[in-house]
Amino acid sequence: MRKTLFRLLVDEKEWKDPGAFIHQFSKAAEKLAEAENAPALRTCTPAASTFEAWYYGQRTPNRDARRVLVSMFGHSIERLWGAADGPLPSTSPANDRAIPHAVLHEMRKGAEMAARRAREFALGAEQGQLGDETLGFLQDEVKRIAGIYQRVPLSSVFGDLVRAQEDVFRLIEGGRHRPTQLRQLQIMATLLSWFMAKAGHDMDNPHTAMMQARTAGVCAQQAEHPGLMALVDGLKSLITYWTGQADDALFYARKGAAEHPELRGSVSVWLPSLEARAAALLGDAETVRSANLRAAESREHVVPDDLDQLGGLLTFPEPKQLYYTAESHVLLGQGDAETAEQAQRAAAAFSDRSTEHWAFGDEAGALCNLSLVRLYGGDLDGTADALRPVLDLPTDQRNRGIVVSAQRVRTALAQGPVRTAAVARELREEIGQFSPTRLALPR
Repeated sequence: MRKTLFRLLVDEKEWKDPGAFIHQFSKAAEKLAEAENAPALRTCTPAASTFEAWYYGQRTPNRDARRVLVSMFGHSIERLWGAADGPLPSTSPANDRAIPHAVLHEMRKGAEMAARRAREFALGAEQGQLGDETLGFLQDEVKRIAGIYQRVPLSSVFGDLVRAQEDVFRLIEGGRHRPTQLRQLQIMATLLSWFMAKAGHDMDNPHTAMMQARTAGVCAQQAEHPGLMALVDGLKSLITYWTGQADDALFYARKGAAEHPELRGSVSVWLPSLEARAAALLGDAETVRSANLRAAESREHVVPDDLDQLGGLLTFPEPKQLYYTAESHVLLGQGDAETAEQAQRAAAAFSDRSTEHWAFGDEAGALCNLSLVRLYGGDLDGTADALRPVLDLPTDQRNRGIVVSAQRVRTALAQGPVRTAAVARELREEIGQFSPTRLALPR
């Protein structure tokens, strides 16, 4: 992906966190508004998702935002959105530090390449017998991927995921391991195949997703790990849910819970929450109610297990449970005050990107649910406001679940009296551009 001067300068000033950038932007906008007697500039502060779209070169700013950015950085918009290659202009004092930053960036890239080469050497050095360092490399990689998968575009982690899965498969097939190491390798093979299944799903390829999920199931059986077996059933439910196979999604969620009733990790909450969402697709309000009740009861008895300790995608925190609960009610067409409150709380829970549970997909899903609740209540402007950060997502974050969630809003906008409203027509058209054909794949 081409790196713009804007992105380079943001990195240099350590403003990559949306909160930090927006704070600086607001200060600059206030100062410029006063200097130019232009009150409108005070209200042009970007959303976090808009800043990220600027940062990754997916979108250019509007007229007022351009004026503020030019004032902030001392360069024209054309220069800011141009390539950052080559020496930087000296029109701004801030650029005095840009060359050292570029050198540091290259040094870090070199360090990453050297670390990969060292890892490859270590993996090959233990030829006769699998050593603890090799296992340590792979365990570190599994933990890293678990932690960042839901927070970054798939394209930035996919290559590492493919290599790690291949390494684990090769070590299992090579027979270099001791008997006591085999189970550790099988657990890692399960997790990496699970991540690959999730990646296939996010890329809108349910066939490869289920193939990897079944491989994960085989590895989990070999590892004799009940938590992983349940986690695989949960993922199968998730994959079939987002492809509209509600009966299958219901089956897998119930299967995982029925076969492993002894589990106390957060997967024991995830399975009934998945059941509730699948039942909502079928219009089964009673099952939605009972499944959500079981999820709430399971939450009270959760004892974090080894999967929860890995975190990230492998744990099911309370904010995510709230998002699932709200979605199950929204899918039933409920727009009452209680559902509206749930949807609002779920969206608020994912608004802070510094929290451990934050995931861009969950934030987008929660906002789509909030948009639907507001639409049910006849608040078209509120619908558009809730959906705006989703539509502003860069293309490399528009995974399968987000696209489907946005399309649900589009379908609802085409029904009932609101369908003829100008705001509804404009939103439908914009969501239409947010289609699966624009889904970014790893590159």
